[in-house]
Amino acid sequence: MELDELKIFQAVLQEDGITRAAQRLHRVQSNVTTRLRQLEEKLGVALFLREGKRLIPTAAAWRLNDYAERLLSLAEEARQAMADDAPSGRLRLGAMESTAAARLAPVLAEYHRRYPAVRLELQTGESRGLTAAVLDGGLDAALVSGPLQDDRLTQSVVAVEEIVLVGGASQGKPSLAELADSTLLAFGSGCSYRQRLELWLRRQGVQPRRIVELGSYHAMLSCVACGMGLALLPRALLDSMPQMAAQVSTHGLPDDLASAPTLLIRRVQTRQPALQALENMLLERGWRGGDSWPNPVNT
Repeated sequence: MELDELKIFQAVLQEDGITRAAQRLHRVQSNVTTRLRQLEEKLGVALFLREGKRLIPTAAAWRLNDYAERLLSLAEEARQAMADDAPSGRLRLGAMESTAAARLAPVLAEYHRRYPAVRLELQTGESRGLTAAVLDGGLDAALVSGPLQDDRLTQSVVAVEEIVLVGGASQGKPSLAELADSTLLAFGSGCSYRQRLELWLRRQGVQPRRIVELGSYHAMLSCVACGMGLALLPRALLDSMPQMAAQVSTHGLPDDLASAPTLLIRRVQTRQPALQALENMLLERGWRGGDSWPNPVNT
């Protein structure tokens, strides 16, 4: 099994067919078809079901894709390491929606200016899914909410967020009865801030009446401002959206829940000049809020 075959396989999988894969790889279609069949023969499994001109990925294709991501990423890392220490190549970064909205824009703009040879790809999502993507090789690194315990990951604290409960503009801090009767607005179950909110409510012996899942903080804040319910958000996000922040009220949480470290995570022993340069820039920003969290960097 050759790296070139894996690149062809991934192109076919991602482009949903031979024609677009050939165009992307600047190859003739017959070459792509031949190399794909050779890979299937080597593996002894069908990677695609063929229905006329359609190719339908099999379960084996999706399993192979996980390994292909890791193998190609390692090959790229090795190439960069042997070439020089200047950041270049592809860097696949994941980030929580709140971090991307409130923190990342100036960093990415400066990074792009300093390191134009790096092809930066950003994917937003919930902490649980982003962590799984780093472990599976789908991302080189991710910015997630901690604390996080996993010996397979190297972690650096790049920010410490103040987490607040957000309600309508005229709403005071809700009582236990009001919490129990409130609708909670949150991301999916993989969101660390939602998990923090649910932990806090369990401590109060409160079972929320309803949880409504939303896919964006803009939508969440708009719904809070309209009196639909309560949400848990980083204060930095509100600071980055002053017009929206003026339409809501904020309420503190217990000390052990009010601070959440944002971690830059990557696989242990992963060394990539492009990623190291980004980590240095993030640490230079000084978002750590007075060292209230220790930096659990694994060496």
